[in-house]
Amino acid sequence: MPDERRNHPMRDSREDVSTAEGVPDTPQTRSPSYRLAYDDEDFLCRDELRPARLQLELMKATLLMDEAEVESTVVMFGGARVPRPAEADMARTETLRGLAAQYEEARTFARLVTERSLAETGGRRNVIVTGGGPGVMEAGNRGAADAGGRSVGLNIVLPHEQAPNAYVTPELSFNFHYFAIRKMHFLMRASAICVFPGGFGTLDELFESLTLIQTGRMERVPFLLFGEAFWRRIVDWEALEEAGTIGPDDLALFRFVETAADALALMEDWPLEQTRREFIR
Repeated sequence: MPDERRNHPMRDSREDVSTAEGVPDTPQTRSPSYRLAYDDEDFLCRDELRPARLQLELMKATLLMDEAEVESTVVMFGGARVPRPAEADMARTETLRGLAAQYEEARTFARLVTERSLAETGGRRNVIVTGGGPGVMEAGNRGAADAGGRSVGLNIVLPHEQAPNAYVTPELSFNFHYFAIRKMHFLMRASAICVFPGGFGTLDELFESLTLIQTGRMERVPFLLFGEAFWRRIVDWEALEEAGTIGPDDLALFRFVETAADALALMEDWPLEQTRREFIR
């Protein structure tokens, strides 16, 4: 937290970190037990400290987004393997090659949302948020950058090396250890949820978000699935309703769209009885 925001007369914790580095070198000061608890990486990574790490992951992104005046977001979920149009020929399947159009649609959608956000709220509301990676996520952050606006990237540490895409606003680029906390941050400020074709991760995000809305744990917000043919092939929605495992009303929690323009129009006309939060105010 910046020094100017301190509202107490006590010594700053960072001062003590600096001071502790200059203490005499003795067996006592070399002992791990002597390290300041909040400056002791080994201590913070102990299994018993998991509750503290969960809280820190929740708080860090919350505080920084609050300080950046990100009041609400438009969530964009989608696959990391969806190729850029210029690279579609290198995709390993015919389906992925066809999904290159979704990259451009995601980019256009993010640009239009950001342009309107800048014009109406100075870029504070309906800020684009993605997982910060490649594919559809890159397209979302890229579209926001095309409009001259900010966007959030919620990355996560994976076994293989990765980095946030180059279009995420650096000050709003976050990294997570816990998938659960990352998904909380996706939805805590959401004024709309848009899901593009993707794999296991996208399906996880799709169904967790729908479950939260279905069970009343989250407000009903515009919930749009881009690419009806893809989603009807991947999920037999009507079979779930016919089997009785979901109710008829559950199929009304989301809508299919094909284009960015269609999505914007539907978000603006989303039935008011379905949500207490208007899209762009």
